[in-house]
Amino acid sequence: MTALEHKSSSSLSEDRRDVTSPDVEKQYNLAPYGNSEGGDYKLRFPNIDEAKVVRKIDLRVVPVLCVLYLLAFLDRVNISNAAVFGLKQDLNLAGNQFNTALVVFFAPYVLFEIPSNALLKHFKPHVWLSLCMFLFGLITLLQGFVQGLGGLIATRFFLGVVESGVFPACFYLIAMWYKRAEAQKRYSFFFSSTTLAGGFGGLLASAIGKMDGLRGYRGWRWIFILEGLVTCLASIVLYFTISDFPEEVAWLSAEEKEFVKARLYEDVGHSKRHDPLTVKSVLEVFKDWKIIVGGFMYFGLIVPAYSYAYFAPSIIQSLGNGMIRTQLLSVPPWACAFTLAMLTATVSDWTRMRFVFVLIPTAVALAGFVILLVVHDNTHLQYGALFLAAMGTYSAMPIIVCWFNTNLGGHHRRAVGTAFQVGFGNIGGIIAVFSFLAKDAPKYIPGYSICIGFICLSVLANTVYFLGVSWENRRRDKLQAQGAYDHLSQDEKKRMGDLNPDYRYFR
Repeated sequence: MTALEHKSSSSLSEDRRDVTSPDVEKQYNLAPYGNSEGGDYKLRFPNIDEAKVVRKIDLRVVPVLCVLYLLAFLDRVNISNAAVFGLKQDLNLAGNQFNTALVVFFAPYVLFEIPSNALLKHFKPHVWLSLCMFLFGLITLLQGFVQGLGGLIATRFFLGVVESGVFPACFYLIAMWYKRAEAQKRYSFFFSSTTLAGGFGGLLASAIGKMDGLRGYRGWRWIFILEGLVTCLASIVLYFTISDFPEEVAWLSAEEKEFVKARLYEDVGHSKRHDPLTVKSVLEVFKDWKIIVGGFMYFGLIVPAYSYAYFAPSIIQSLGNGMIRTQLLSVPPWACAFTLAMLTATVSDWTRMRFVFVLIPTAVALAGFVILLVVHDNTHLQYGALFLAAMGTYSAMPIIVCWFNTNLGGHHRRAVGTAFQVGFGNIGGIIAVFSFLAKDAPKYIPGYSICIGFICLSVLANTVYFLGVSWENRRRDKLQAQGAYDHLSQDEKKRMGDLNPDYRYFR
């Protein structure tokens, strides 16, 4: 071999080890069947301890995103705590004006989901997410200085703009680190930031509310000012701690980066991380009927979820509790929701099943809202029903999003699919904020009825999705046995993501 040939060979070898190359996945040619564990990628990396690498990812990726989303959700729903401390009276909000201020948040929140996820592909996640975090913290802080309905509507609108990219971006980022069989616990832990935020919000509001009158500001203003300030300061820390995509982080060795990409490639196929996201590629994703159904799966539970998040403090107060006691009583249902969500997620990952673990907590939520609909003379039972409503709703939602998100293969389909599911689903927030009107208090019969109806819609959509992916798995088994896909190379299949005929959906 000549020196030139030797140099060329060495250079080629180095190129193959370069994890930043968009084509590095081409060397991994195993197809993701229903059981993606124990794959051949482990044999190619004998010096890598998979459990150790996953633990490292767990410590670096999920906790930071949990802090981010906890503060995002807290800044979004702390207006419900502020309402208990006199926001409506001080701003002279009459009739449905408070509901109008709430609904303004959702218009930009829905519209900017997909554009925001597209921007995530152009900016590094730690830059984009920390910037969004600083902005929604600043807007929350400014919300503490509004003087009327106009100011409140303006701040809520811009809060919706900057928060629109946070949730789908975080789910999308997590999906690029974990295999489908191990993702649910991580998704539920992340999603349960909402329940922690709800509990935190009640505790903080009960403490901050005691600052009422300090420096001439009412207690509800201090809720916005202090929680917004904390978010701004946290965004600076998170700029340095949020992890980017696997091939971009500095805390993995070169071999570990290749290992992470190999295990994900074996599970879901080619990531297409470096392919541009165009209007044509976005429209191509929407040709898949499962994308549309995925939106309705989430949409159905958003209505009861936001109904609870925005109006639970008012409902608890209507049971005869004072302001401070109301805030404290709002905490236990959130804590129980977190516990059930993590228990359900753990068992779901262990059994590798999703559908049944959507139905069980959904039934719990349905029972809670039915009790609230029909019982109006037993405050203890009504308060207990709030536990069921929160536990069921906030345990089913992360499984729905994880199930749908991780069944999608590749950056494009996950970025667009997740953003659509979350964006379309959050239209339910518009319905939720007008479901519980002041004129319907304290029974809120229309509101509870609407929640029950949308829970049933979610069950229907989840059933359609379950039957659809089950049929698709059987169809691919049959066609594969007939040799219908023998003309496709392994590389061609891998680049198809979850449309790969060798791919089997989680059910």
